Amino acid sequence: MDGVVRLTRIPGKMKKSTWIREGDVVIVVPWAFQTEKADIIWKYSGPQVNWLERKGFLKS
Repeated sequence: MDGVVRLTRIPGKMKKSTWIREGDVVIVVPWAFQTEKADIIWKYSGPQVNWLERKGFLKS
């Protein structure tokens, strides 16, 4: 949402169970010491994305 393109990594817990594709909605936490890098901490499912759009949290 801040318009910065970041190189992200998927932590071990998510790496084994979740596939991330282009266009997925995720929560990203920037690193404190390198703001151009970040960690993905959550991936939203389809119904969750629809709910966020209906409630106005996401712009379509």
